[in-house]
Amino acid sequence: MKAGIVLFTSDRGIAPAAAAKAAEERGFHSFFVPEHTHIPVKREAAHPQTGDETLPDDRYMRTLDPWVALATASSVTERIELATAVALPVESDPITLAKTIASLDHLSGGRVVLGAGFGWNTDELADHNVPAGKRRTVLRETLQAMESLWSDEEASYDGEFVKFGPSWAWPKTVSQPRVPILIGAAGNERNFNWIAKYADGWITTPGEQDIADRVRLLHKIWKEADRPGLPRVVVLEFKPDAERLAQFTELGVTDVLYGLPDKSEDEVVAYLDRLAGKLRGLDTGLLA
Repeated sequence: MKAGIVLFTSDRGIAPAAAAKAAEERGFHSFFVPEHTHIPVKREAAHPQTGDETLPDDRYMRTLDPWVALATASSVTERIELATAVALPVESDPITLAKTIASLDHLSGGRVVLGAGFGWNTDELADHNVPAGKRRTVLRETLQAMESLWSDEEASYDGEFVKFGPSWAWPKTVSQPRVPILIGAAGNERNFNWIAKYADGWITTPGEQDIADRVRLLHKIWKEADRPGLPRVVVLEFKPDAERLAQFTELGVTDVLYGLPDKSEDEVVAYLDRLAGKLRGLDTGLLA
C-alpha cells in the first residue's frame, strides 16, 4: 500500500507544481487533482455530500484544468505519479484529450493515471451535450476510443457518441494498451461491474468510510469477470490512523490519499511535513 496526495486545485493557495514537488520530496507515491470545467449557476443535480444543489466548497467553481496542472507538476518532479481524482473525460473531445494525456504520459516517462468519473453534476454535463441517462455509455466510448488512439497503428472508433475513421496518432502511451484507468464512484455492484469490464480500479467517494464489504464485493466481481490479479483500490482518507491502515492492508487496498488544504505554499508544506511525520511514526511503510 502506498500513500498519495490529492489537491483540490483552485486559483488560490499553493500551485500544483509546488505541491507535487513537496509531496515527492517527502516520499509520497502519487499526486491527484480533480476536474470541473464550470459550474452552472442554476442546477438541479444534487451534490453527493450535501444532498441538494448546494456545494460543500467554492473550489468546485475555481478548479484548474487538471492536465495543465499535472503538466506543470511533471516539469518539476521525477518519480511521483500524476493522476486525477476525478477527471470528466466525457466533457472533452476524445481525440484531443487522448493527445493531451498521451503527450503528458510521454513527457513524464509514463507517470499518468486517469481517474475518471461518470459525473454527478448532470447540469454541467448537459452543457457539454452529454445526456444524463447516457453518461456511462459516453464514458465507455470515450475511454475505448482513446485506448485505440493510444495503442493502435491505425486508430478508429464507431460508437453512438464517438466516431472517427482510420487515423494516425502519436505519441502512444508508455503503458499499453492504455494508461491505468480508475473510476471514482459509489462502491456498489453496478459500478463494480462497470469497473471490472472497462477499468483497472476504484477510487472511493469522500463519504465512504466503512469500505470492507465494498472492497470484498469488488474483488469478487473482478474475479468473476476473469480479470487477472486484483484491482487497484484507492481510498480517500482524512488522517493517519494505525488501526484503519492495518485494516486497509488486510483488505487489499493499494493506495490511501490524503487531502491538502487550500492554503499558502508555506502552510501546505508545513502540513505535508506533519502528515509525513505521522505516517513515518506509524511505521507503515507507505512512504518511499
